[in-house]
Amino acid sequence: MSDKIAYSREGDIAVLTVQNPPVNALSHAVRQGLWDRMDQAEADAGVRAVLIVGEGRAFFAGADITEFGKPPLEPHLPDLINRIEASPLLVVASMHGVSLGGGLEVALGCHYRIAVPSAKVGLPEVHLGLIPGAGGTQRLPRLTGGEAALDVMTTGRHIGAGKAHDLGIIDVVKDGDQMHNGLAYAQKLLDQGATRRPVSEMDPPAAIDWDAAFEATLARGRGQISPAWCVRAVQASVEKPFADGLKAERQIFYDLMQTDQRQGMIHAFFSERAVSNLPELKDVKPRAVQHIGVIGGGTMGAGIATAALLAGLEVTLLEMSAEAGQAARDRIERNLSGAVKRGKITPKQHDQILTHTLLVVTNYSKLSDVDLVIEAVFEDMEVKKQVFAELDRVCKPGAILASNTSYLDIDEIAATTSRPGDVLGLHFFSPAHVMKLLEVVVGDKTAPDVTATGFALGKMLSKISVRAGVCDGFIGNRILATYRQAADQMILDGASPYDIDAALEEFGFAMGPFAVADLAGLDIGWAVRKRKRAEGHAPKRDATYADTLCEQGHFGQKTGKGYYDYAAGNKARVPNPDVLPMIEADRARLGITPRTFTHEEIVRRYMAAMVNESAKVVGEGIARRPLDVDMTLLFGYGFPRYRGGPLKWADIVGLAPLLQDIKSYAAEDPDFWASAPLLEELVADNKTFDDLNKKG
Repeated sequence: MSDKIAYSREGDIAVLTVQNPPVNALSHAVRQGLWDRMDQAEADAGVRAVLIVGEGRAFFAGADITEFGKPPLEPHLPDLINRIEASPLLVVASMHGVSLGGGLEVALGCHYRIAVPSAKVGLPEVHLGLIPGAGGTQRLPRLTGGEAALDVMTTGRHIGAGKAHDLGIIDVVKDGDQMHNGLAYAQKLLDQGATRRPVSEMDPPAAIDWDAAFEATLARGRGQISPAWCVRAVQASVEKPFADGLKAERQIFYDLMQTDQRQGMIHAFFSERAVSNLPELKDVKPRAVQHIGVIGGGTMGAGIATAALLAGLEVTLLEMSAEAGQAARDRIERNLSGAVKRGKITPKQHDQILTHTLLVVTNYSKLSDVDLVIEAVFEDMEVKKQVFAELDRVCKPGAILASNTSYLDIDEIAATTSRPGDVLGLHFFSPAHVMKLLEVVVGDKTAPDVTATGFALGKMLSKISVRAGVCDGFIGNRILATYRQAADQMILDGASPYDIDAALEEFGFAMGPFAVADLAGLDIGWAVRKRKRAEGHAPKRDATYADTLCEQGHFGQKTGKGYYDYAAGNKARVPNPDVLPMIEADRARLGITPRTFTHEEIVRRYMAAMVNESAKVVGEGIARRPLDVDMTLLFGYGFPRYRGGPLKWADIVGLAPLLQDIKSYAAEDPDFWASAPLLEELVADNKTFDDLNKKG
């Protein structure tokens, strides 16, 4: 088992070199190897200190994800760390790359810590629905103080070596090779007569108002419980002896392991990594992309251009006039200035991009050399066909022609060109340089290497890319249209937009659907409703209150009023008093007697509609796997991550009772609530959506 940990001697120092590429995950073999090599060092005559150092890209990147869900094998990580800390030898950790989760906890079990400037540390267990479970909640506060430790744990963010040094986590930050640094530091400590310095023997931090901290952390998590339980674990570090604090930490860790939230977050963790791993693209080489074109410089086009520029791509952006082009450049410059403020790029890079990498033009011929072009113009089929006719004429052979359409038929767009195999959809979400989701919409004739290029571009832009088939709205907007219709129907039946937003925000959404509509712009939904009515697809009970708002010029935040009034600012939303009378007028026109809805009933109906339509999307092959739906809703529509996605949520609450509810709702509206055949099949076979994910 010790082959993962190499043992060597440098004078009085035993060197334990971790060799578990690529990131030195703390697998069972690594844990056993560390234990064995510590034994060896302590039995080795003349050894006075131990240096633990990692090869490759990291000190320890954390747990071995291949062991998730399997019975843990001894030595358990908490026992290993206690054993390292208890060594009579002086133990030094030399850190590089990342030291995350259990990796940082191992370092905290050492007596001294040195790191290179590029090293990063963190305790990201909250992102898996857990707390640090190997002493992190007990040792870290003794170094940093309680409040700083809670900030590290409850956010789960990575901290640079300099900041970690300021907090007291790292003793020395030094340029150079981690092995050389570690040996020099360990020798210096020995020469100075330094002694063991176990963190567990340090004084605990000062007490704070634990109940207030717990409640505040719970509120910030919008229902996620693991960050709040970090507070209780740190509280134990103050109020209990160290050994008892470890027991308290471990009990909280085990309790969280049994929660639905942990199931949801583990599902999200693995699905995020699996979603762009498509068997059909395994041996398909993407086309080279270095220079992209963007058609349209509005909010979406400017965001797409910004994302590409930040990824190091050349961008030529086309607008129809010099004035519109300057407005587009100004938008991009504001986006890039924001990136400077966030530390994503330097001021010098900002200026370099604007002067050398971005070109704004007003003539299609300037796109003749681009490798890929993304159209982001008005959501109208005839307009898009005109754009693609021009692109087909001017773009070089092999250039990929992509549409950012949210709803429209990619196959119909492709059919207007002489190269339908080069056409696909790249549906970004606004703001495109911030939002993580990218739907790669594959048409009937889209060539495999074009699809592969869409995914390669998504990776370049640091997006979560999801394969979608062609239908109205693809994956996300098709499902959105359905659960939003369920919300609209509940309003006609007696709920208010404010009841629904409150219920969904309690469920874990950052914003309810009506607040989101105000943010996105009510004119978007208005255009979709008008198109669907023209196509004969209006709902049976067609409300007009939202259209009336738009007709009065109220489009949400951008006009200062929509479902909410934003006179006091976008964050200070208050209900628009004009909305409820409009809804009451619709109810009277349709002869509806309103009833009350509990928040529980609102959530159940809303989620039932979402799950049912999601099952239809998977059953029809628009999404290949349930996890594709889950990742689309997580990264594009604000679905609470700790619930895993709508189909994971459905698995957790139970498919059979959910199907029964859908059938009961169908008594009111059999067309809208027609149950998905796939959902029926899964219930009949006593299977789950996750069973389909496992098929690959």
